Amino acid sequence: MTILIFLGTLLGCIFLGIPVAFSLLLCGLALMFQLDMVDLQIMTQYLVTGADSFPLLAIPFFVLAGELMNAGGISKRIVDLPLKMIGHKKGGLGYVAIIASVLMASLSGSAAADTAALGMVLLPMMRKAGYEPGDSAGLIATGGIIAPIIPPSIPFIIFGVASGVSISKLFLAGIAPGIMMGVALALVWWWRSSKSNMVMADKASKQEIWQSVKEGAWALLLPVIIVGGFRSGVFTPTEAGAVAAVYSLFVALFVYREMKVRDLFEVLFAAAETTAIVMLLVAASAVSAFLITIAEVPLMVVDLMQPLVDSPTLLLLAIMLFIMIVGMVMDLTPTVLILVPVLMPLVREAGIDPVYFGVLFILNCSIGLITPPVGNVLNVITGVSKLPFEQCVKGVLPYLTAMLGLLLLFTLFPALILAPLRWIS
Repeated sequence: MTILIFLGTLLGCIFLGIPVAFSLLLCGLALMFQLDMVDLQIMTQYLVTGADSFPLLAIPFFVLAGELMNAGGISKRIVDLPLKMIGHKKGGLGYVAIIASVLMASLSGSAAADTAALGMVLLPMMRKAGYEPGDSAGLIATGGIIAPIIPPSIPFIIFGVASGVSISKLFLAGIAPGIMMGVALALVWWWRSSKSNMVMADKASKQEIWQSVKEGAWALLLPVIIVGGFRSGVFTPTEAGAVAAVYSLFVALFVYREMKVRDLFEVLFAAAETTAIVMLLVAASAVSAFLITIAEVPLMVVDLMQPLVDSPTLLLLAIMLFIMIVGMVMDLTPTVLILVPVLMPLVREAGIDPVYFGVLFILNCSIGLITPPVGNVLNVITGVSKLPFEQCVKGVLPYLTAMLGLLLLFTLFPALILAPLRWIS
C-alpha cells in the first residue's frame, strides 16, 4: 500500500503538469499522512539539509563553467578543431559531431547544453552538405548523452551524494564507457553514411589545421586539468568545479576575448537559474528519501527482488529494465534522486560493485533523455533543428539501438567498465 501511495501520488502529480520538485514534496506529504506523522517542520528541516552538502557545491561551479565556455568561444573551438582535420572526408561532419560530443562532455557534464551548442553549430552545415536532417539531428542528440558519463558529470555528483559512493571513482569509471559510446556512434554513422551521397567539404590546409590546434589547445587543456587534478589528489571533484569555472573565465576574458566583463552578469544569471532548478530537486528529494526510508520502502523492494539476489546478472537486468521504463517518462535527475535510495541496499546485498552500478544507472537514465515520449534531449534537438518531433525520433532510433546494445554489453560483462577503472586508478 505504501509503495502504491508513493508512486500514485508522484506519477499523478507529474502527469497533471506539476513540477517534479513540488511533486516530490506532495509525495512526501502523502507518505506522512500514510504514516500518521504529519509534521511540516520535518519537511522544512530536510529541505534545508538536503541541499546542505559540500559535494553538491560542484554543481553550480560546473554549470557556471559550461555557461562560460559557450559565451567565451571555448565550445566553438572544440568543434572547429575536428572540423578542420576530418570535415572533408565522406560523412566527415558526422564524425566531427561525435568527436566534439566526447570533447565537450569532458568540459560541461550537461547533455542538454552540449546538444544545443553542437546542434546550433553543426546542423546548418550538415543540412547544406546534403545530410539527411533527421539522421543528423539523431546523431547529435545521441552524442549529447555522452556528457553525463564522461567527467565532469553532474549526474555522477548527484548519484554519489545520494548513494554515498565516491564521486572521484565514479568520474574515473565513466571515462572508458564514454569513449566506447563515441566509438559505437562512429560505427553506426559509418554504416549509414557509406550508403548515402553526401557532399564533402573542402580540405583544410596545414596552416588552417595548425591554427585550429593552437586556438583549441586552451580548451583541450581543461579536461586534462580536471581529470589529472582529482586523479592525483591535488583537489576534490568539488574543488575541480571551482578550478574549471576560474579557468574558463580566464580563457574567455583574456585568451579568446570573446566575452566582456559586462557579459558576466548574464552568464552568472543563467548559471544561477540552472543551479536553482537542480538544487530544488535535490532538496525536495531529500524529504521523499527520508520518508521512503521511514516507510521501509527499500526493504519492500528488497523483499520483492529477493529471489534474484543470488544471481547478480539477472538482478541487474531486472533493475535496468525497471530504470529504463521510469526513464522514459521522467528526467535524469529526479530518477536518480528517487530510485537510488531505494535500490542501493539491494545492490549492496547482492554484492554488486556500487561504482559499476552507478555507471550503469546513469547510462540507462541518459538513454532515457533521447527516448520518447518525454526525452528532454530529444525535445532540445527538436527545437534547435526546427524539425517535427516524429522526424527526430525516427532519426535517433539507430543510435538509440546502439546505446541500448552497449548498455546490455556492460550489464553482461562488468569487466568492460571495471577493468579500465582498475587500470586508470
